[in-house]
Amino acid sequence: METVKKRIPCIAPDSNGIPVLYVQGEPFLILGGELHNSSSSSLEFMEKEVWPYIRQFKMNTVILPVAWESIEAREGCFDFTLLDGILSQARREKVRVVLLWFGLWKNGESFYVPSWVKEDDRRFFRACYGTGRPSNTVSPFCREAVEADKKAFCRLMKFLREKDEKEQTVIMVQVENEIGFLKAERDYSETAQEEYKKTVPEEIRELYGKDGSWEQVLGEDAPEYFMAYHYAKDVEEIASAGKNIYPLPMYVNAWLEQHPDRPGCYPSGGPVGKLIPLWKKAAPSLDLIAPDIYLPDLKGVCEEYSVCGNTLFIPEARRDPVTASNAFYALGGMNAIGFSPFAVEDFLKEEMEGPEASLLAALNIEVDGFSCRGTGPYLVRSYQVLNELYPLLLKWRGTDRMTGFIRRNPYEKGTIISMDGYDIQLDYLPGKTGQPGSAGIIFREENGFYISGCQVRFTPLPKKGSNTYITIVSLEEGKFKEGKWERGRVLNGDELNDMALKDMAETKYVRICVHKS
Repeated sequence: METVKKRIPCIAPDSNGIPVLYVQGEPFLILGGELHNSSSSSLEFMEKEVWPYIRQFKMNTVILPVAWESIEAREGCFDFTLLDGILSQARREKVRVVLLWFGLWKNGESFYVPSWVKEDDRRFFRACYGTGRPSNTVSPFCREAVEADKKAFCRLMKFLREKDEKEQTVIMVQVENEIGFLKAERDYSETAQEEYKKTVPEEIRELYGKDGSWEQVLGEDAPEYFMAYHYAKDVEEIASAGKNIYPLPMYVNAWLEQHPDRPGCYPSGGPVGKLIPLWKKAAPSLDLIAPDIYLPDLKGVCEEYSVCGNTLFIPEARRDPVTASNAFYALGGMNAIGFSPFAVEDFLKEEMEGPEASLLAALNIEVDGFSCRGTGPYLVRSYQVLNELYPLLLKWRGTDRMTGFIRRNPYEKGTIISMDGYDIQLDYLPGKTGQPGSAGIIFREENGFYISGCQVRFTPLPKKGSNTYITIVSLEEGKFKEGKWERGRVLNGDELNDMALKDMAETKYVRICVHKS
């Protein structure tokens, strides 16, 4: 493993047993932002409309697509000029890149395949709805399509190995995007129908302890699990071939299961929470399965994607100001290897209209999560503080020295954090539209604690039933610099009556003394 760590990026356990992304042999936390789907299709656009805004966030990673149609406009003729230019820009900006491979499938459809694939629906046949009508999605049962995607992906990985292995600008690759089939529970094409009649494969028998047809083994869930297995096998074929050329960490992302909780309303067969074991079994070359989190319960989704040994990474997160507080909990409460709001280049633009509410509703996407009005300054501040905390986040992952907290819903008033010899009462401040939520991280020290985050009041308390009382020795503003605390103002007197973090993220240090009565 040591050799691999030094040679190329990889994911491996740290000394505390927590998965960590290593880049050039050093642990690396992604403080990132994902770009719009079309932003990276033009070098000029990137120069004028992306990089000037990205610089202000001090993020260390940008997540951006590379579309199949952009590298193989004519079959068999590969051109990486655009991608080469983008990587040069990223190196100039001193940021790493996570590449999204927009190949056969993107958000349940085949938007980014080359024109020669779009125009030939016989050679590259489509998935069909139950009526027999073809969709815009290339069928996962089309062998020629999978082979063509694999060929293009392998050429991409060959380019990255030859052009980027030394610099390690690209640190991870996402294979396809929010994979699955929309508007139907499964593919009803002729080839799919024949596959559905067959006995379930060995991997399914091993997972669910039954033999027979898909419906005999999985009942009414059979269509979705059938699609998941075959999508996962296709992704495994593509990812493993690419890794044989250049074994960067690879993952798939998930459009989450949500109301009305029926496959087809979200991409059927995609790696939603209940399908993680199946995807892990059928696609072992993937390093992780990542949730795209636009739903309000970040904690619940993070817990759902921290099973089966899955490494947590959030490549897409909601765009509203709540994302500025969610970042603290993802990195400090759930040990995620990275966090990245979607379409981050919008956040500091004065006039920016989001997608139409009707469009988002039609796609079953939470409207509130896509509004970025007011998000920019909050996220800039959160990333500033998280950059200051960077050494502590890496050092204390997986230990009791670091505890995250987050308000999961408007009805939660707060929580109690247990410390050595005392407790901390956290009272969540009233939520306001257009502000971050209540979330943060507590770092334990011998004589007190550091608290970072937003929208919370904190009060040290004696242990329940103990014969002790507490003196606040000092309350300090400040920041960390290279892992060392630099004290700012010392707050005392009346200011101790309102010990709180407000809407703009910050860190405070509380030194206490526990006395015996």
